[in-house]
Amino acid sequence: MNADEPLAAVMAAAKVPPEEGSISLPEPQAAPPNPEDLVAKAIAPVKAEFLRPPPLRSRADDACEKRSVSSNVTKEKKSKRQLKRERQQEKKSATHICPAVAKFGKADACRYGGKCRFSHDLDAYLAQKPADLEGTCPFASVKESCPYGLACRFFSSHSEVVSSKDENAPKKSSEINGLNKDLQKLLWKNKVSFPKASAQLKLLGLSSGYGSKTKLDVNQVESHPASQNGSSNLQEHISNDMPCSLVSEMECASVCMEKESVDDASVVDDLRPSKKVKNPIDEKFNSSDMNGMCPVEEDSVELVDRDQLEEKPIDSVCSVKVDLDLKPHLREKKLIDFRGKLYLAPLTTVGNLPFRRVCRGLGADVTCGEMAMCTNLLQGQASEWALLRRHSSEEIFGVQICGAYPDTVARTVELIDRECTVDFIDINMGCPIDIVVNKGAGSCLLTKPMRMKGIIQAASGTVDKPITVKVRTAYFEGRNRIDSLISDIKTWGATAVTIHGRSRQQRYSKLADWEYINLCASKAPDDLQVLGNGDIFSYHDWNMHISDCPKLASGMVARGALIKPWIFTEIKEQRDWDISSGERFDILKDFVRYGLQHWGSDTKGVESTRYFLLEWLSYTCRYIPVGLLDVIPQRINWRPPSYYGRNDLETLMVSDSAADWIRISEMLLGKVPEGFSFTPKHKSNAYDRAENG
Repeated sequence: MNADEPLAAVMAAAKVPPEEGSISLPEPQAAPPNPEDLVAKAIAPVKAEFLRPPPLRSRADDACEKRSVSSNVTKEKKSKRQLKRERQQEKKSATHICPAVAKFGKADACRYGGKCRFSHDLDAYLAQKPADLEGTCPFASVKESCPYGLACRFFSSHSEVVSSKDENAPKKSSEINGLNKDLQKLLWKNKVSFPKASAQLKLLGLSSGYGSKTKLDVNQVESHPASQNGSSNLQEHISNDMPCSLVSEMECASVCMEKESVDDASVVDDLRPSKKVKNPIDEKFNSSDMNGMCPVEEDSVELVDRDQLEEKPIDSVCSVKVDLDLKPHLREKKLIDFRGKLYLAPLTTVGNLPFRRVCRGLGADVTCGEMAMCTNLLQGQASEWALLRRHSSEEIFGVQICGAYPDTVARTVELIDRECTVDFIDINMGCPIDIVVNKGAGSCLLTKPMRMKGIIQAASGTVDKPITVKVRTAYFEGRNRIDSLISDIKTWGATAVTIHGRSRQQRYSKLADWEYINLCASKAPDDLQVLGNGDIFSYHDWNMHISDCPKLASGMVARGALIKPWIFTEIKEQRDWDISSGERFDILKDFVRYGLQHWGSDTKGVESTRYFLLEWLSYTCRYIPVGLLDVIPQRINWRPPSYYGRNDLETLMVSDSAADWIRISEMLLGKVPEGFSFTPKHKSNAYDRAENG
């Protein structure tokens, strides 16, 4: 073997012609980067032995992938009428068995008979039903009979569950705050009255109630979108947008017709601020027999003319008398002490009830439901009311609502106070989503302090529950800063405020500004609890933020809980938990069991559980196990390189591929349906920005 052969081979590989009389040596391989340098570049310092080499891709592979993506994007466009027809036909198919027939196993169990929207063909349903999943029915663990009967995907285990269960045991649901069907129908017809909200709005001079001649504050009208298109649009908003619940439908119709015929001058007169009403309440609305619901009965209301309406308050027409002196003072309200408690933030899509149960079991003290829109709640939308559901394991539970105007928020908090069991109500004034901001809600309120004042005053004066507020540092960077309003927020009636250390304009492009959060906490009154939010990803972060500002009551954990819900355990036990893949898989099992109990154990419930599991897995893949890092703890803004786990399951869990997330879901919920695909709703893998906050 010639000694020059290795050198010639190296030069040939490098395609460098050798020069006469010169000796070329191969360049030495670059040393692995220093962990400190990687951290400075926000790259996770994964140990070298776990790094995965970059994949070798050819141009043919890229072209093939582009063709496959383009072919998947092209879909047949269908009209709304065609889609509705297909949905109706699908309900009549054998795949959609009637719930009553499936529960009792008899074709004549449905009380609607031939008028039922669903199929009653048991044989056809059983012929096409997918194979049962392995395991026990999730309702067996809560000692309840499965409400899905034959439709349950664990039906084969029902006989064992029934034989081992005490039939005389009481059946109790572990979830509360459901939407009553009778109330939903009344909300659909705008026949639910809100006497406390109406009285508080009158007291503040913001509105004189539903129906009849509604008087609005001039400043409120100018800021309302309806006022931008002239007086005719404003009249239409007054007559159509506000439900009529304190007068009869006939009287409301006559008043609305008169409003359409008035000229511009009379409209201006109608929009003068109303006088503050003293002591307007009706004791009959507080009777326990009505259970809080106040449907309007046409026979019980006397018809009056327009002059009488102008002379009398609207509540006096309906015999409404409210004694505001009976309302407890703000200091007499039952307050919640957030100090030292671990608060799980309200999270869009992923912050559902099963996920909150998981976090509660891992150490979360305070939980809050997903943000619900006030207008949707007042319209009786079942999907929005589902966000208010509470599990019995949630010791301190609140709901978060979002609205643009004081009247909408006041009526919503009164409705929630009557129908739901909650410990506090949080008003979102920091949501950055465009569809919310464009409607004047969320972080848009940061640019309108007087609107904020009206909303907080109306909400806190309507109910006795503590009212909390969630805000951002500002709307635009450096403008409309929230620190100037901290003292006012307490004066307006809020008992606590949570500050997300970013502006709406900033989104997630920078780390949260905890120095500014501490500044706001130092300016806050002693009886206003200030909570910080942003980038809490380890117990080190928690200790640092809490110790830096003694006036800070506590912290709210958001994305950190999505990526690793055991962060609450780490904070309470003051350790970096090098959790194993098996322990992480057990947490996923708990989520699936809770999800089947919440969304159902039939085929539809299984697929709903799978969807929300996949949404959650799109966040958990960003967690880097402690044993794989050169520097701990992990920071939330670190970009992980491609790397292997310590075993096959851990490697699968750290993958950012949706195909691997689907594989994990199949390990828990069986095979996906034919043609199944998944795309995350939120850009969870984007480190510089996010679509929700």
